[in-house]
Amino acid sequence: MTTLPETTSGERAAALAPQLTAWRRHLHQHPELGFQEHETSAYVAAELGKLPHLTVSRPTETSVLAVLRGGQPGQTVLLRADIDALPITEENQFEFVSQNEGVMHACGHDGHTAILLGVAKLLSERPEDVSGEIRMIFQHAEELGPGGAEELVQSTSLMDGVDVVTGLHLNSQLPTGVVAVKPGAFMAAPDMFEIGIRGRGGHAAHPEEAVDPVAVGAQVVTNLQHIVSRNVSALDNLVVSVTYFHAGTTHNVIPDSAQLMGTVRSFDAELRGRAPQLIERVLKGVTEAHGATYTFKYEKGYRPLINTDWVADKLMTIARSEVGEHAQLAQPSMGGEDFSAYLTKAPGAYFNVGSGNPLLESDYPHHHPRFTLDEESLVTGVRMLHAAALELGKPGA
Repeated sequence: MTTLPETTSGERAAALAPQLTAWRRHLHQHPELGFQEHETSAYVAAELGKLPHLTVSRPTETSVLAVLRGGQPGQTVLLRADIDALPITEENQFEFVSQNEGVMHACGHDGHTAILLGVAKLLSERPEDVSGEIRMIFQHAEELGPGGAEELVQSTSLMDGVDVVTGLHLNSQLPTGVVAVKPGAFMAAPDMFEIGIRGRGGHAAHPEEAVDPVAVGAQVVTNLQHIVSRNVSALDNLVVSVTYFHAGTTHNVIPDSAQLMGTVRSFDAELRGRAPQLIERVLKGVTEAHGATYTFKYEKGYRPLINTDWVADKLMTIARSEVGEHAQLAQPSMGGEDFSAYLTKAPGAYFNVGSGNPLLESDYPHHHPRFTLDEESLVTGVRMLHAAALELGKPGA
């Protein structure tokens, strides 16, 4: 009797491609905002319920947890996918566009969810190959601070006993098939600020009789750029961006006030702590010089995402095994990610999987109304997370 060769992990992942696409397209058609993912979480729970050997629970109202206990002793590994969408009106024309007006999966979370469903399927089919315990969290509200990860870490037992955590982000700015991993600083802390400038309104024909908050605000914006260029070492990483400036109602009236908003991105804790002081120093000096007053509000966002070196090294080894020369060292990003909350409780690392293909127009930037995925990237994601679950679950991994 001839013994057939065992199907490899890569072949099993590739065979899942039609199902991964179906999951992803269903999710793409039915996006929901953070903390509102009722239909999404119900769908995920129902799909997980079709798989053997999984214990499925709901740690919060709109998140889903699947647990697989392996057939061999080992570590407890947490795999994470985020499930929420963004308040963006989709401009794509394909047949599975968003059916929820003004809401869109414009960051790839539909793909992340499909990938983790695929991993759950592969693991559940062969629990005897699994060491330790694999927890798969389908996390709500990544896009909306303070973030679903923070709620799960602070208010549930999700992280109790977890030895290592990992997850991925599909990246439209990397070619499909690439896996990018980096030890250390990977994504920045995304803080935000609000500024109010109070002047004295008047007729636009007589600016000398007014204190123009538009002119003062323009000086504030210009001088805030000096924080990075003249107050911070060129070797440090800091971004200060003003993204909102609103004042006035018509062409011939100098308004009383102006409102500004923006973001500060950093990796270093000391520099992050200094940033609001530097902003307010500029704000105070400019407004006093022009006879205006100000209000200032600064809110800290997610922590910087600092990958654990040894976990990132293992993921790079896995990437080289799974995608060969398409494994590469990632560049740090000034984007933010609430995955950092998990890293306060366990070592771990986050990585990128390329989904950009100009021929499929899947290289639009994230959060763009034309954003989409090259669905071939879903198989790469499954291969990586499945292999990571098996490797990181081994005793002493």
